[in-house]
Amino acid sequence: MTETAQHPTIPLNARRMRPADMTRDAGAFADLMTTRRSVREFSPDPVPEAVIEAAVRAAASAPSGANLQPWRFAVVTSPARKRRLREAAEAEEREFYSRRAPAEWLDTIAPIGTDWHKPFLETAPVVIVVFEVHQGPRSPKPYYVKESVGIAVGLLIAALHHAGLATLTHTPVPMRFLNEVCERPPEERPYLVMPVGYPAADARVPDLSRKPLSEVMVRC
Repeated sequence: MTETAQHPTIPLNARRMRPADMTRDAGAFADLMTTRRSVREFSPDPVPEAVIEAAVRAAASAPSGANLQPWRFAVVTSPARKRRLREAAEAEEREFYSRRAPAEWLDTIAPIGTDWHKPFLETAPVVIVVFEVHQGPRSPKPYYVKESVGIAVGLLIAALHHAGLATLTHTPVPMRFLNEVCERPPEERPYLVMPVGYPAADARVPDLSRKPLSEVMVRC
């Protein structure tokens, strides 16, 4: 890339590893991530604030359209605010499960055993509400918003799991109540909710399997 006055550049700070080390590290990371599970039963034990900050910093390193970084991570730790969040989410979810959810969807999630009850939104010591940032008084028009925020959330999940914390991606429908709970402006649109913490000592997860590599990877 040629540097111009309009487009300054800096040297790339990159390392080139030996193939054997690359294979070892890539395999170790993959092995770690295969132990990740969505958790709905949390310990109320507090987690280090610095760990949450580091995980969000990792998420915020994600690529984004035109480098506009259209994300906001609202970290909720107040018990009162978490209770408000849970009550509002359960009200929407109760309506969704009882009236709005199509039968096909309910049949698909039946093996997981989820319903409108969301106690994890109050039990988990931290809840991260992720917002998409759209054009507004304080933000320019962004591009590829959902793709950019989705990549950032993937990094956030990996960073939290790497630190030994459990989480869950929760998407109540609709989600606009989150702006009021988190006191965020209208140009920020809720993307998803992530309770974060240590899993409860007796936590259990559904007995699910993942597709093998041969089914999800193709060589073209």
